[in-house]
Amino acid sequence: DYKGQKLAEQIFQGIILVSAVIGFICGYITEQFGWTVYIVMAGFALSCLLTLPPWPMYRRNPLKWLPVQESGTEEKKPADRKTKKHTKS
Repeated sequence: DYKGQKLAEQIFQGIILVSAVIGFICGYITEQFGWTVYIVMAGFALSCLLTLPPWPMYRRNPLKWLPVQESGTEEKKPADRKTKKHTKS
């Protein structure tokens, strides 16, 4: 559903943003760029774990699809079809 997709996107972006800020601050304080990368990668892994599987919190508002219409969907036989003849201009 669309509300679930929006929620998943907000969670994903929030975790990435928070982990990037925390990683930058930790990396700046320790003067190690590796810490920044590790913290951002951990935030990415956490956000993937929370948003990629189809958790029930993302399926609360299912879409209502149109019912299947069985009448009028029969294929026409080749003999029933009219052939168009193209004329050259």
